[in-house]
This record gives sequence, C-alpha cells and structure tokens, in this order.
Amino acid sequence: MRKALKIQITGPIQPLFFKRFIKDKADKLNIRGFVRELPTIGIDKKIEIFIEGDEPDVNTMAEICKIGPSQSTMRKIEEKIEQFQNFLDFKILAN
Repeated sequence: MRKALKIQITGPIQPLFFKRFIKDKADKLNIRGFVRELPTIGIDKKIEIFIEGDEPDVNTMAEICKIGPSQSTMRKIEEKIEQFQNFLDFKILAN
C-alpha cells in the first residue's frame, strides 16, 4: 500500500545539513518527494518534508525525520497524511 505524509519541523536546526541528511535517508529507503526550508523569523528554522512511497518505508522515514541528525534540536513536529503525488524521486528544493 502506498502512503504520503507532510512533516514540518521547527527548531534551531542547521537547514543545509538537515536537508542533506533527509535526502540521503530518503534515497536509501526509495522514498520520493522533497525537503525545503520555509521562511521564518527569528532563531528557529522551519523545514517542510513531503515523503511518499510504500507504507512501511514511509513510516520508517517519518521516524527518521522526527529524530533527525544527532546535532539537531526540534521544538515542534507536525505530521499530516497527504494525497499521493507520484513524485519520480526525492529532491532538495530551493527556498
């Protein structure tokens, strides 16, 4: 069964490092979608991640997103089930 999720993570994270971490993990799990930094004001950054693929892989990827790399601190995590979009790969989108 296929599944799609949107995850938004807010906190004092390093966007460049975090986005690369997510891309590497998505590629290993054959997850498609995107990651991007959303506009913010202040010290906290907001990252949006759209992931889709086979349900077990999406569930694993969602847990990876919620933990993040060891250097990350996340203050808020929001997750929402989305419509499957049939992305061809996983990309890091520009701001």
